[in-house]
Amino acid sequence: METDYPVFENPLCSEFKHICKRIKETYKEFKEDLTPYKDDRYYRLAPMRLYTLSKRHFVLVFVVFFICFGLTLLIGIAGPPVIDSTPYVPPSSNGPEVKVFNLSSPSLSTYNQQLWLTCIIQMDRHDNYKDVTVNFNMLVRINGVIENASIKYFNKEVHNRTRTLSCAEQCAEIIVVHLGYLNYTRYDITVTFDNLLSIYHVKNFIWKTYSPAFSQVEIWFRFVFVVLTFVVTCLFAHSLRKFSMRDWGIEQKWMSILLPLLLLYNDPFFPLSFLINSWFPGMLDDLFQSLFLCALLLFWLCVYHGIRVQGERRCLTFYFPKLLIVGLLWLASVTLGIWQTVNELHDPTYQYGIDASNFQGMKIFFLVVATVYILYLMFLIIRACSELRNMPYVDLRLKFLTALTFVVLVISIAILYLRFGAQVLQDNIVAELSTHYHNYTEFLSFYGLLNFYLYTLAFVYSPSKNALYESQLKDNPAFSMLNDSDDDVIYGSDYEEMPLQNGQAIRAKFKEESDSD
Repeated sequence: METDYPVFENPLCSEFKHICKRIKETYKEFKEDLTPYKDDRYYRLAPMRLYTLSKRHFVLVFVVFFICFGLTLLIGIAGPPVIDSTPYVPPSSNGPEVKVFNLSSPSLSTYNQQLWLTCIIQMDRHDNYKDVTVNFNMLVRINGVIENASIKYFNKEVHNRTRTLSCAEQCAEIIVVHLGYLNYTRYDITVTFDNLLSIYHVKNFIWKTYSPAFSQVEIWFRFVFVVLTFVVTCLFAHSLRKFSMRDWGIEQKWMSILLPLLLLYNDPFFPLSFLINSWFPGMLDDLFQSLFLCALLLFWLCVYHGIRVQGERRCLTFYFPKLLIVGLLWLASVTLGIWQTVNELHDPTYQYGIDASNFQGMKIFFLVVATVYILYLMFLIIRACSELRNMPYVDLRLKFLTALTFVVLVISIAILYLRFGAQVLQDNIVAELSTHYHNYTEFLSFYGLLNFYLYTLAFVYSPSKNALYESQLKDNPAFSMLNDSDDDVIYGSDYEEMPLQNGQAIRAKFKEESDSD
């Protein structure tokens, strides 16, 4: 009855039905925009500069990348040393039987950042002692000295730790104390060796700190990378401002996330570590680095999977497995960093070797999750390349990302091997990461490599200057038919059936063939 005589319907009810109908239609249109037809989705994405590059341009992009990375290596080679070492040799008059040593550190400033005290123990050579391992107790007392030479106790208690000494051709270096931040200008440390056999005697102690020249150069280069990243982020966002976000490709969406995280990776708050004496700036730097690196791992998984799955990507089936794997990696790395920092705040003599059993379990867990990640990533890469190798545009995106990422991974593995060698998988590697910088090149190479990698991706994934005009011209039939001949309009153009992989190169080739005919 209400449908036959709508005039008798309540006006308020009629208006409510009309609003519900409009909301339903709007939702349907919005859903169709988000999940278009699979074949049509590739061509509705915001255009990328990658599509307009010829082979010469691709070569030029890689050449510029290698030139920029090479410049960072040259600057690193010419840079200052990272670690300042000051040896202390005990007086020979004390004799090898002396087991108590009173040590005074060199004068320190905030530019020294951290302080290590290491010890080298020598074993008297006997035929019966080749590869030996011995346990002994080490008692350490730390006093802090301020500028006016008045002594304040940094920690009143005496730290008693059991250390393990391994000797083969020569005995391994032992880290006695590690201070993550410096509150005083000098430290007086008393070291006592207990239960150490008479065949072992202390050869020397070594004070290690970051070089003040290295700290100053580090501040400037972090500042340069922060400014460059901010400029690249603004330019990338400016290039995409005229395109709707739902038309962005998955690479463009991820670049809008990775570039701000790269800004945090370069740590704009790094100068705080020289202004305040606290563990917080160092912990913040570690958190930013782990967050960016795990986001980069998640980017690779999502791109190689999302480029195959067009349309709606469900959170439970698409994002959750990837977030679980990468989240476990991030959790393990952050746990190790917090574990080390908190224990060193309570006890500067703490080292990972003391909690060897717990650290071994954490290391096995990390390696298992990393293996799962590598296998999953290889599966996604192989499947994407096999299914999409003949798709226009998409194969070009896959080839470029795979080639550039492969180059970055090879360089990263080479740097890690040159930096740590065979010690990469040893138990004490995490505890000694900061003391293994042999030169400034090893520090600058990682920052330069990741920054230039993201800059290159931002360049090729950003739209060109005429991208908006070309996309509107192509989508508007009134403008697209202006340049068509009558034969093309009536009989169709052979050019429209061509595979669209590289617009400029294929268009030139087709025109040459048509002119010859």
